[in-house]
Formats: sequence, C-alpha cells, structure tokens
Amino acid sequence: MSVSTFEVDVLARCREIVEDPAFTAVRRWKEAHPYQKVVGCYPVYSPIELVHAAGALPVGIIGGGNQVEIAHADARFQSFICSIVKSTLELGLTGRLDLLDGIFFHSICDPARNLAAVFARNFPNLRVEYIHYPQNLASPTAVTYFRAELERIRAALAEITGRSIADEALHDSIVLYNRWRTRIRHLYELRQAAPEKLPAAEAYTLLRAGTLMPVEEHLPLLEAALRKIPGRTAKRQDRIRVVVEGAFCEQPPVDLIAAIEQAGCYLLDDDLLLGWRWFTGDVPEDGDPLEALATSYIDRSVYCGTKHDTRAPKAAHLVQRVRALGADAVLFLCAKFCEPALFDYALYRRALEEAGIPHLFLEFEEKMWIFDRARGEVETFVESMLFG
Repeated sequence: MSVSTFEVDVLARCREIVEDPAFTAVRRWKEAHPYQKVVGCYPVYSPIELVHAAGALPVGIIGGGNQVEIAHADARFQSFICSIVKSTLELGLTGRLDLLDGIFFHSICDPARNLAAVFARNFPNLRVEYIHYPQNLASPTAVTYFRAELERIRAALAEITGRSIADEALHDSIVLYNRWRTRIRHLYELRQAAPEKLPAAEAYTLLRAGTLMPVEEHLPLLEAALRKIPGRTAKRQDRIRVVVEGAFCEQPPVDLIAAIEQAGCYLLDDDLLLGWRWFTGDVPEDGDPLEALATSYIDRSVYCGTKHDTRAPKAAHLVQRVRALGADAVLFLCAKFCEPALFDYALYRRALEEAGIPHLFLEFEEKMWIFDRARGEVETFVESMLFG
C-alpha cells in the first residue's frame, strides 16, 4: 500500500490521541478555552448535539483500554464485571478525569447503572447525569417521554455550563453533526467497496480520535481521509469478508482489530463506537430540535444490544446487513462479562445458522497485550472457509 502524508501524520496523531489515558489533547483544548466545559459521554449513546450546543466539548469516556493498570477500582465492584466499568472508574480514581465538568451515564446494563452511582458517591464535585432511555420503543408515548428526558438534560447542561441552550443553537449543532455523520457513513462505504485500501484498524483509530476532539477539528481529518484513501494502491488479498458484531460498548484494543485483519479478514462493517454514529440517517433539521433528537432515537437509531425494539428483531437486522454487504461471515467480538452482547449472541447464532451464514465467537478484554490465540482462532476459521 502506498504511504502518504495522511498515513504518516494524521493516523499517527490519531493513534497517539486514542491511546493517551491522560487525555492530553482534551486538556490542551480546555487550557485554550478556559471558560468552556468538558462533558464526558459513557457508551453507548449520548446526545452530543446538546453538549455541543451548550458550548461544551463532548468527550468519549470509553474505558482505559490496555493503557491503564487497575489498582483501585477492583475494590468497588464484584469480580465478574466487564473491563470498561473498572477502567473507567480507575481513570477517575487516579485523577485522569479531573478535566470533566460533567458526565453522562445511561440505562444500558446493570454495571453502567451502578457505575453512575459509584461516580456520584466518589466524585461529589463532578456533575453526574443518568439518562433514562425509553425501554418500550413501540409505545405511542415513547417520543413524548424521551423528549421530556432530553429537556431535563438540556437544563442540566445549562447548569453545568452556565449557558442556556436555545433551539437555534441546537439546530446548528444538529446540522453540523449531520455533516460529520455523513462523512463517517462515506468512510464506511469506502471501506466496504475497497477494504484493502482502508484497514479497519486505521478507520477505527481515525473515528475514535473524533470522540476526543471538537467536531470542527475532526471534520477536516475525515474529509482529508475521504480524499486520500481512494487514491491508495493496494492489492486485494484472498481474505474472507466479515461483519463484526458485539463490540458496541467496551472497545477491543486496536492491535486486536489489526490482528484479526492480518489473520485473513476484511472487516466490511462493525458496531465499534456505535454511540458516536448512532443514527442510520440524518437527524431532521426542521421543526422542534429536541423532538428531532427524540424521534431519531426512537425511529432512526441502529439496532444494538442495549436497545430493545420489538418492531424490528435484532437478529433479522444482522442477517439483512450481512446479505446487503455480501459478507461471507460474522465475527462476534464480545467483551468478557458483557451481558447484553452475550444475551444477544444466542439470538444471533440461531438466526445465522438458519440463514446458513458462518460465524465465529471471540471474547476480548481491554487489558489484552497478546493476540496469538485470537489470531490463531481466526486463521483456522478463515482456512475452513477458504479451503474447507
């Protein structure tokens, strides 16, 4: 593959930002904007448009990855709990989150619910907000309920920032984030059309950096990528084309994603960083902006292990996605002890087997350094498909 300034400079910068547990890039932003606030967003979905409209910086707090030693957080939780909960608390207990003025948690699973309470107890000076998402998306009152919840979050953000959020400001933020999400969709389309030109590990690093910088700074990086990547020269290799499912909350190490690719897979699509590319289409830019966000969550959000929509079974969505992309198989990349992902796996597995779609289950933890076993399992799976 040809190497350009994009690979050398932009991707290296993004990797440095993503793997920095001290959040140096965010701290620099805060030093440059001393009167503006920083609001943490725990996976999966947060209304980042509201944070932006309040003049604050939304920052993805997505665990510590394999860059943080767990020395204090273990004592606050039971043994069988996912890595992201422990490492997120460890970031707080070691002062790495002292740059936050507020943080959002959600009703996505029991550990996330408990983490919000643990944060509120351990960091009394940090504004902790817990967003209650509608559980019955088919209810005729779901939009009304969620709009009211977003109104409450708007008021909380106004208290954090000292700045009320006008509808006009929220509208402008929605327009900006629609543009950002459009670029992300194009990046995925480019990867699906020519996966040899854009490895998933690179795309992931580029996108995750966007959770740690202003959208106004990340947009030019995305647009540069969209200009540069089609011109790359790379030979298509004899690999299988897979869809990755199950990594919507805790994120696998970047090197694990790379190892899976090197083992013989092209990753056409995934559910990584799902909360930051949550909607299947644009948020409506006309009418009441709060209602636009609420209806987008109800009607235009992606299927996910943390969302229960009786109108559209998740397993049917997965089968449809695999067929639409022309993928050969599904790779379940699930965080250890992630109950939503493991519960879904039973449903997905049955649906894939009925549809005759091969699949492989892999479990990961944030704190992984050696990927030989995972790589070996993927290589065996790939060989069974290519030569079996």
